[in-house]
Amino acid sequence: MVQRTPAAPSAETTSPKAARGRAAPGERTGTRTGVGSGGEGRGVAGAAMPAVFVLLWSSAFIAGAIGVDAAPPLLLIFARFAAAGILLAGYAIAVRAPWPRGRALAHLAVSGLLIQAVQFGALYSAMAMGLPAGVVALVQGLNPVVIALLAARVLGERVTGRQWAGFGLGAAGVVLAVADRIAFSPLGVVLCLVGLLGLSLGTLYQKRHVTDMDVRTGTAVQFLVAAPPLGALSLLTETPAVAHWGAFGASLAWMVAVNSIGVFLLLNTMLRRSPASTVATLFFLTPSVTAVLAWATIGQALHPLTVAGLVLGGAGVLLAGRR
Repeated sequence: MVQRTPAAPSAETTSPKAARGRAAPGERTGTRTGVGSGGEGRGVAGAAMPAVFVLLWSSAFIAGAIGVDAAPPLLLIFARFAAAGILLAGYAIAVRAPWPRGRALAHLAVSGLLIQAVQFGALYSAMAMGLPAGVVALVQGLNPVVIALLAARVLGERVTGRQWAGFGLGAAGVVLAVADRIAFSPLGVVLCLVGLLGLSLGTLYQKRHVTDMDVRTGTAVQFLVAAPPLGALSLLTETPAVAHWGAFGASLAWMVAVNSIGVFLLLNTMLRRSPASTVATLFFLTPSVTAVLAWATIGQALHPLTVAGLVLGGAGVLLAGRR
């Protein structure tokens, strides 16, 4: 697990002051801006972090599609965050990890509600309405564009022409990845857009206000804050009953251990080290990777357009990740 450091890279890493070779506020000297390429991220582990993140994040759509067939979506997400938060908090207490307090705790609570409760409550509800996992991943894959549009104003991050070209390639890859399998559901699409805004705004908020946190306790706080409102909404709007315990248990176990604890430790670590717009480019890959995983695990056909989308999305990530 990543230990707490005295200061973490912040939005100022892309300011002109930092570009001249001097450390911006909150940035360690010598830290690069590429995803996972900071001082702590050098080496094999740092280089592999983005690829592992994309693979594990994409797997959440497969687990979610299975889970919402077995139980109501908000009940599933409540159980996911409650279990993950308790497990991660227990581990953090056992290793005596430092906990956030005061204003830092409040900022983490806000980011947790946006990134966890709003995003996943909306996205999994859309899947429960019949929207295919690939389409949900498609909408979420537009996150880098939303981040890029807002990051310059909110975080002061500079977006170069090369990065905009990468965003264009990535967006084209996202569309190609699922172009032949889009099923239209107006309310489901609206929910996907709500989930996208939750992820994008939560990412920007965290990058701006939470620049120094222990990823173990910070992630635990986010889960524990997100669980109660989701549980309350489940009681108010759903019949909280499990139809298929085997599928529910398998889906929940994967989402807790992998998609919650593992993935969000990676995400929070990368947000500490790299600009938000750079981290966000990884989401261009999720629709194509989700389609590949669906083909490998549940037998969905892998179409040529999906392969083309994967290639374009990868090129977009490589281009947008460069300054």
